[in-house]
Amino acid sequence: MGGPMARCVFSVDVEDWFHILDVPSTPAFDRWDVLPSRVEPAFRRMLDIFSAQEVRVTLFFLGWVAERFPHLVREARDAGHEIASHGMRHELVYSIGRARFQEDITHARKVIEDAAGVQVRGYRAPGFSVTADTPWFFEAVVEAGYAYDSSIFPGERGHGGWPGALPTPFRVHTGSGSLVEFPISLSRMMGRDMYFFGGGYLRFFPYVLIHSKARQVLREGRPVVFYLHPREVDPGHPRLPMPPKRRFMTYHNLRSTEPKMRRLFQDLPMTTFGAMIDGGLGELPDQRIEDRSFSQA
Repeated sequence: MGGPMARCVFSVDVEDWFHILDVPSTPAFDRWDVLPSRVEPAFRRMLDIFSAQEVRVTLFFLGWVAERFPHLVREARDAGHEIASHGMRHELVYSIGRARFQEDITHARKVIEDAAGVQVRGYRAPGFSVTADTPWFFEAVVEAGYAYDSSIFPGERGHGGWPGALPTPFRVHTGSGSLVEFPISLSRMMGRDMYFFGGGYLRFFPYVLIHSKARQVLREGRPVVFYLHPREVDPGHPRLPMPPKRRFMTYHNLRSTEPKMRRLFQDLPMTTFGAMIDGGLGELPDQRIEDRSFSQA
C-alpha cells in the first residue's frame, strides 16, 4: 500500500442532532438557537477518542456551530486537527442556487477562520449535494477561497450523487482557478458501487466487511474517505420524526460507532486532507467543468 494515496482520511461533519437533511421535521434555521444543543459533549467525546488513539482528523465545521461554540474550534485546532468548512446553514446545494450558495460558503469560511485563527482550505457540501445540475459549484468554491473540496459522491444517492464522476482524487479547473476534489470512496460489491465508510453505512455493515473494503480501496491506490457526525457517538440524542427507512439509516446501531472508530484507528493508516496535499499528491487527473459534465482537460 505505497504511494501518496494509500492512506485513509477520517473526517467529521461537525453539526448538531437537528441538522438532518431532506426531512419535513427538520427545524428551520431561525429555530436552531432555541433548541437544546448536544454538539458540545458529543464533539468532545470524539476529541477524547482521537486523542486516545493518537490520530489527526479533518473537521468540517458547520458555520453555525463555529459561531456559537468557537471554543470547540480552538480546542480542535490546539489538538492538531485540520479545521475545514461545512457551510453556514446546512442547505442542499442543488436547492438554493449559486448566489445563495456563494454567500453561504464565503460567510462560513470567515466565521470558522475567525474562531480557529487559522486558514480554512477545505469545504464539504451538506449531504454531498453537488450534482450534474450544479456545474457552477466548483467555480463558486474556488471564488470563496477554498483550495480543496470533498463533496462528490460518485454514484447514485438519495440526495446528491454524481454518477460517472471520477472515483479518485482529481484537479478541477474553472474560470476562476483550480481546486483538488477528494470524492467519497465507493467500493464494488454484488455488481454495484457501494459506500461502506461513513454515517449509517458504517453503522450498518459489520466491521470485518468495512475493514476489508477499506483495504481493497487502498490496494487500488485510492484514499479511503471516512465520515461521521458528533450525534453518532451520542446514542441518547433526541430523534426527529421521519419515514421508517430514513429513520433506520439515521439512528440504527448508534452504539456501534465508537467501538468501530477505535478499531479503524488501530487497523488503518489515518491522515487529513490537508496533510495529503502538503505531502504531495503526485500526478492527478485534470478535469474541466463544461455545462453539466466533466471533460478531460
